[in-house]
Amino acid sequence: MIGAELDAAGLTDPRLRSAYERCRELNARHGKTYYLATKLLTRAQRPAIHALYGFARWADDIVDAAPPGTGREQVAAGLAELTEGLSAGLRTGHSDDPILAALADTAARYRIAPALFEDFMTSMRMDLEVTSYPDRAALDTYVHGSAEVIGLQVLPVLGTVAPPAEAAPYAAALGKAFQLTNFLRDVAEDLDRGRVYLPADELAAFGVDRPLLAWCRAHRRTDPRVRAALADQHATTRAIYRFARGGVTMLHPVSRPCVATALALYSEILDRIEDADFAVFAHRARVGKARRLRVAIPALVRAWWARR
Repeated sequence: MIGAELDAAGLTDPRLRSAYERCRELNARHGKTYYLATKLLTRAQRPAIHALYGFARWADDIVDAAPPGTGREQVAAGLAELTEGLSAGLRTGHSDDPILAALADTAARYRIAPALFEDFMTSMRMDLEVTSYPDRAALDTYVHGSAEVIGLQVLPVLGTVAPPAEAAPYAAALGKAFQLTNFLRDVAEDLDRGRVYLPADELAAFGVDRPLLAWCRAHRRTDPRVRAALADQHATTRAIYRFARGGVTMLHPVSRPCVATALALYSEILDRIEDADFAVFAHRARVGKARRLRVAIPALVRAWWARR
């Protein structure tokens, strides 16, 4: 199957084919919902999406999946090395690293602006220094680089029927909605890493601060004040999904089932959080495999029809 995808994308160089396969493996292993959605794209589109995911996953793992005992300086050095390799790869179109080789090839094929990758790396470096955000504007700065640019990177691969500049705000919003969903789902895990990705002033309006969040984490309970604050964040995220949904029809018809499915499945994480009465400190909200398949199979039919 992967051979057919690479053939469809016009990838004949053995090293590049191996590089793209490495990215596909990362996507399949770590991004189950995202990977399932890529199956709804044409074969020719999938390798590029895998390359973009593989790079983002690599950078994120440098920051958040370092072995125990790894110091901040080592993480910073890892990001600096990746940034240098990224810049060289984008400049020359080549890299000895398989993930960067696939990414550089994808960026060149689809004319993805280098600034989108630079902004992404800026947000990755912020995770080494910033542990909280005083307000929505500060959080939005981080989210632009960590999530909105992902939507903008993917947009040329998906293709549009509207001018790309018109579709761009919706693509960015969908990336933002996915990220804000993660922040709600992963409040407890982020606290364990010493971070809070919720605007402090909006939490304070409900009487919530970091010590109260830490208490909830320690006791695996959601204080009523925290529940109200999370419900407020939940509503904000819902509104961004509603806006992002308006951009689906701007995409090329063959790409719409994929994006609509990803939007539906990821937004259902919000449903699970709400159904559990915001018990995010007790368990991690998930959309089960059976539900993912129930959503994906009809979308697969729509994707097949669009290709015809």
